[in-house]
Amino acid sequence: MRLTIQRKLFYSHFLAVVLVSGSIGTFFYHSAVSNLFSSLQVRLKNSAAIISRVIDAEDLAGIRSPEDTQTAVYQKYLKLLRDFEDANKDIAFIYVMRKQEDGIVFVIDSDRTEAQALPGRSYTAKAPHMITGFTTLIADDKITCDEWGCFLSGYAPLKNSRDDYLLGIDMRADEVNRKFRDIRIAGVISLLFSFILAYLFSFWLARRITLPIRLLVKRTSEIADGVFVGQVDINTRDEIGDLAKAFNGMSIRLDESHSRNQQAMADLKEARDSLESRVKDRTARIVEVNERLVKEIEERKRAESALEKAATTDYLTGLLNRRAMTGFLDHEVQRIRRSGVESSIILIDIDNFKYINDNYGHETGDRVLVAAAHNLKAALRSQDVIARWGGEELLILLPETALAGAVGVAEKIRTGFADRPLDIGDQPINITVSIGVCVMTAGMSIDECFRRADKALYRAKSEGRNRTVAADEEIELI
Repeated sequence: MRLTIQRKLFYSHFLAVVLVSGSIGTFFYHSAVSNLFSSLQVRLKNSAAIISRVIDAEDLAGIRSPEDTQTAVYQKYLKLLRDFEDANKDIAFIYVMRKQEDGIVFVIDSDRTEAQALPGRSYTAKAPHMITGFTTLIADDKITCDEWGCFLSGYAPLKNSRDDYLLGIDMRADEVNRKFRDIRIAGVISLLFSFILAYLFSFWLARRITLPIRLLVKRTSEIADGVFVGQVDINTRDEIGDLAKAFNGMSIRLDESHSRNQQAMADLKEARDSLESRVKDRTARIVEVNERLVKEIEERKRAESALEKAATTDYLTGLLNRRAMTGFLDHEVQRIRRSGVESSIILIDIDNFKYINDNYGHETGDRVLVAAAHNLKAALRSQDVIARWGGEELLILLPETALAGAVGVAEKIRTGFADRPLDIGDQPINITVSIGVCVMTAGMSIDECFRRADKALYRAKSEGRNRTVAADEEIELI
């Protein structure tokens, strides 16, 4: 079936206008749906956030079973939830959930029917966003169904909740669907209007196009075959006439351009061959220089790593040295000033170390230090920091540890050395340690804390060694 140009133009423009207007309409429809859904989510989240702030999770700890519904706390919060429910016609249910090891259970449910969930009743339906609601404010991204019906829900953790209480708000799905239906009706009306507009516009535009297009098509074919000389005789005194004049000028310029292109191609080929040769030479030199740079960078990184390790590590024991430990202590002092949470230090001295050096030799003494450092690292937490403070003295930083806890750690270390000889290879050696403990508080300097720990260590050694003494405290364990 052969169609006239006018019909083809009509159909093409009609479809184009319909597609554009339809796309725009579809965009605005989806945008409206998305905005409505987002608005509903925001309303649910805001409502959940407001209500969750007035319910204290600590008040609900005693509500565990249906018998607790008669308590004053349960009745108080049940009335509060129902008052909020009555104040907003869009809300179907408001409830409080508790997360337990065996799942999620109801605490309070605002339902006024016989289907009301009593305290302790398990909630078995799958609601992925509810799990997130125990820790943060969130709303469902799709309608969720359970034994009470289909809803769009919002969740918020309660005040003073430790991620185990949430407040949920349900909006019935039929109310949500009614809002979406109104948007769909508006979208259909808009689409019908766009069809009418597309028909009128395409009919008018098709009538404006005339047969001179045929001449332009013919001349275009000639140019495509390499015939650049020629003119199109069209004088319609409208845009098509202007197009014909421009087309004729283009034909002349194409002929001129074709000649220049032939010469340019020849020049370009010659330049390309020369450029490829130069690029090849320079690429080889760049690759060589790059390889040298890579090697130099790798060597510098290895040197910097070795220097950093040497500057912060004791060469014998592999522990932090005094300089590196001082940096950790400075950082801990600043943290304590900000947070007020105490930390502690433990100063350890190996008893009679000179005797070991004199009777077994300095090499054995070094091996004793290495073995002692290994045992200490194995006995401490990952966040604890240990350093060789000097000679046979070792210093331990216990972050966020009060004095009693630090004394307990010190005693564990002391008894560990006293009860088990050190295995240094060829023979076991029994050693004991004396320990001074000091707590770091806000406002205390590093020097003051270390002075107290050193004083406590001196007291431990002067009172017979193999003991733990806490600075400025009546704590002494033998």
